[in-house]
Amino acid sequence: MNIETRVPQPVFVRSFGTGPRKVLALHCTIAHSGAWRGLADQMADEATFITPDMLSHGRSPDWDRKGDFQDRSVEAVAHLLSEPMDVIGHSFGGSVALRLAVEHPDMVRSLTMIEPVYFAVAQQDDPQQVVDHDAEAAPFIAALETGDDELAARMFNRMWSSEDRPRWPDLPESTRAAMTRGVHIVPACRPSLFDDRPGMLAPGVLDNVAMPTLLLRGSESHPIIGVVNDGLARRMPDAQSLIVGGAGHLLPISHPAETATHLRKLFARALV
Repeated sequence: MNIETRVPQPVFVRSFGTGPRKVLALHCTIAHSGAWRGLADQMADEATFITPDMLSHGRSPDWDRKGDFQDRSVEAVAHLLSEPMDVIGHSFGGSVALRLAVEHPDMVRSLTMIEPVYFAVAQQDDPQQVVDHDAEAAPFIAALETGDDELAARMFNRMWSSEDRPRWPDLPESTRAAMTRGVHIVPACRPSLFDDRPGMLAPGVLDNVAMPTLLLRGSESHPIIGVVNDGLARRMPDAQSLIVGGAGHLLPISHPAETATHLRKLFARALV
């Protein structure tokens, strides 16, 4: 019998800071590892941030379209857990961080999920929020289906950016191109994020994720994020769900000082 062995695709990795705590930080969709620079600068003497580029993002190769994208993302970064580390994930990166905590609990010292888009929680707890989200996302999905990835990236960016962020025409051409490159992964993630294909919400799974956990969201974020954060916190034994006032979905980028303050409190609860 032939058994296929899948080798993880290599990803580009860089680090920020020189502090003693090792932090694995996983960025959001259509961003890149440099999104963590501001937060890492706030904690440069306290922590070293290990920041990979997701497949189809930054300086990493394009996803080879084999297997499930979330599975491949977990496989690509799991080897970076070289010792027990603090794991932080933003948006889609938050879903990868959750998978790492479930699958490698001895290597995750603390877990932080910032605006995680694990919408399967809302599907269980408040399904109307998913209906509303899908209605808002329909133009973005329609653009993808017609092959207009640039328009899709523009709409996706508008949906998840705050009012004070630069508009699409004001972004550098290189930034627009990078966002357009990565936007195709969004519908590929739906089975994992909406349908809980990995089984994160199966009975007892999150009961065993016992490390200190923080769920952060902005006060101006999409309502579905509040349902997700509070729902995950209720399902985990040592989790807090907190709000950063005045922030939106991009809060670790727009509010690095406030994010760092919350992380310091979490790290103080986690074993060194």
